[in-house]
Amino acid sequence: MTLSQLIIGVLGGTGPQGRGLAYRWALGGLSVVIGSRDAERARGVAAALGERSGSQRVRGAENFGCAAESDLVLVAVPFVGHATLLAALREPLAGKVVIDCVNPLGFDNRGPYAQHVPEGSAAQQAEALLPGSRVTAAFHHVSAVLLDDPAVTSVDTDVLVLGEDREATDLVRALAEVIPGVRGVYGGRLRNAGQVEALTANLIAINRRYKAHAGLRITNL
Repeated sequence: MTLSQLIIGVLGGTGPQGRGLAYRWALGGLSVVIGSRDAERARGVAAALGERSGSQRVRGAENFGCAAESDLVLVAVPFVGHATLLAALREPLAGKVVIDCVNPLGFDNRGPYAQHVPEGSAAQQAEALLPGSRVTAAFHHVSAVLLDDPAVTSVDTDVLVLGEDREATDLVRALAEVIPGVRGVYGGRLRNAGQVEALTANLIAINRRYKAHAGLRITNL
């Protein structure tokens, strides 16, 4: 199946990152389901995104319904609720490609820092909780501000895609490239997701210092 035939679910689609990615995929003509703990809130965000993007292929649902309806699912929730949510959705996510873009970060008066995750990374935690799913990791470093800004027509960044299943990582790379200006780059196996997630703390520090929305480019490919 092609991306245009798939339903893309966004768990945490009412938050900045999930909403921004959903907006870009809706602009690209894909079918998107916004997931939230609050179905009414999800439907409200979906209606707003549909109006902004001109798409009639965006709808909202409670998280379980979003996972059940979708063929390909992005996880974009705060790390504090990551494990609980995925454990509850193991059954509807079975057999599906799951993209984890969660960054386990902490903040103190010295700035952002990477939190310790016993499994090694949020993506590896997802892999442990979803043994029947094809877990990948991607979209950690794309600015939610740029994604959500209709005036930004091209997002200047690469998306590192990690995973064990080559077919799944190729699909996620293609999903990244639906967003104008973005290139999907295979970044290794899921065991390497920890340093990718942690690098987000460096990007936040860069953006604070330079008042920017910096991304990453991999050179010489």
